[in-house]
Amino acid sequence: MERQAWGTAYGRQVELFTLDLGAGSKAVLTNFGAALVSLFAPDSRGKVEDVVLGYDSVQGYVNCTKYFGVVVGRYANRIGGAQFTLDGQVYELAANDGRNHLHGGPGGFAKRLWEAEEIAGETGPALKLSYFSPHLEEGYPGNLQVEVVYSSTGTGGLRLDYYASCDRNTIVNLTNHAYFNLCGQGKGLILDHELELCADFFTPTDAESIPTGEILKVEGTPLDFRTKTPIGARIEADHEQLRFGKGYDHNWVIRRQGPGLVKAARVEDPVSGRVLEVLTTKPGIQFYSGNYLDGVKGKGGAVYERRSGFCLETQFFPDSPHFAHFTCPVLKAGERYHYTTVFQFSSK
Repeated sequence: MERQAWGTAYGRQVELFTLDLGAGSKAVLTNFGAALVSLFAPDSRGKVEDVVLGYDSVQGYVNCTKYFGVVVGRYANRIGGAQFTLDGQVYELAANDGRNHLHGGPGGFAKRLWEAEEIAGETGPALKLSYFSPHLEEGYPGNLQVEVVYSSTGTGGLRLDYYASCDRNTIVNLTNHAYFNLCGQGKGLILDHELELCADFFTPTDAESIPTGEILKVEGTPLDFRTKTPIGARIEADHEQLRFGKGYDHNWVIRRQGPGLVKAARVEDPVSGRVLEVLTTKPGIQFYSGNYLDGVKGKGGAVYERRSGFCLETQFFPDSPHFAHFTCPVLKAGERYHYTTVFQFSSK
């Protein structure tokens, strides 16, 4: 694994790490925000492009408001009213998305400098990034030790293993917030990408993007991606959920029959032939179509306009602390949190 200095943040050195993924692919990672900075993958003709949106310098990530490539937590996605109750106690969180809490708050894991260690993985070197989150950081209870291990599948894929433990009951929901464009970052919009989501149901939201608590069928709606469909085919449809999110920004209920890794999504770019499959042990996946990208200046002088990247965030359902029938996000004291997601790349 290549390792190099990459400037400073908060008066401390930040590093870049390059991980060989096999099959001509490689990932570039940093210990600031545990971020995926770049992912280079070959197309159907063997041409390699960086397919992840991001910045050329660590300062971009320090100032970033779009969560490019970072690990978000303690709780990814939204918590309504910026508060939750656990064991009879109310915990107040930062309201950083209107009156709601988003992605762990303004001082969440995306803005932290993680400790880095090269370790041995099953297919070669792996990168372990660790962070200690003290009791009541961003309002969350308990002293939480969290680790994210990035490793190679050996066949062009990037595996992420998330671990956490805490000294008291808390809530945890970790995910990676990478934006992908399979044409190459900065190479236009993603509306022609063909998406399949392995989900028969989704969790609708209100106008503030907070789940209503319902779990509805995708059948008969523009949120039906059970068979591959261009992202842009129905994105402007006159549907309440698309109006609320200004496009797709919803959680789908992953189809599964038991524990373990299952395929959650598949995306294909018909121009380059690149294919991304997402496998996970988590129960939900947030598909976000980059609706709030607004001319962000990124790597190599690229300008990221609206819908020039998409996210597939594996997760517990948004606002799960407020809905007993959603999968429980509580990590009990002394227990071990461990979930896995794989971003597997190939070409047609």
